Amino acid sequence: MITRIAGIILVAAVGAGLVASPAAAGVPTEQLRMQVDRVFKLLDDPNFKKERPQQRRGAVRKIADEIFDFSETARRALGQHWQQRTATERDEFIKLFADLLEHSYVSKIELFDGEKIGYTGDTIQDDQATVKTKIITRQGSEIPVNYRMHQKGDRWLVYDVEIEGVSLIANYRSQFNKIIRASSYDELVRKLKTRQGEVTNDARAEVSENR
Repeated sequence: MITRIAGIILVAAVGAGLVASPAAAGVPTEQLRMQVDRVFKLLDDPNFKKERPQQRRGAVRKIADEIFDFSETARRALGQHWQQRTATERDEFIKLFADLLEHSYVSKIELFDGEKIGYTGDTIQDDQATVKTKIITRQGSEIPVNYRMHQKGDRWLVYDVEIEGVSLIANYRSQFNKIIRASSYDELVRKLKTRQGEVTNDARAEVSENR
């Protein structure tokens, strides 16, 4: 459920099934809304729908790179173990973690099925902000989704998503910490690389099926 919802949160756009939002939305909300609007327009493009799955996800991933700060998300997800890593190890981990998120979350974006999303406010303190939204399902139930953002220059980027009180970062940090403590950091990397290989093989199989 969470992975599907995490994909859905990237799809809502102004004027496209969006419920009322506060009149005085802050800059983080407006920047997030603008990028999400790009995702929706892309998904609604007839030419985009004709592209192969791998190409569609690549296009969506490109926009996601402008919404999320994957390096910050990776750093926070690795937690206390981040400081022990070399620059090379950090770069490798960021890439592996971004690939994991792309498969687990961004790939679910195509499951959007008319859910409505509303921006319900934001709080800003220095260079940190929380943008609050809610997803209204077709059955009428509401799912609260909060975006944790930080400012880089004139841009606000998402580094964590909280769905029904469950933090994306906290969830992964718990999993990663458990693997490292039970075995080693190298074992965590091995598992991530194995998962990356499985995703690549699945993508190749999907392309072959659609030829």
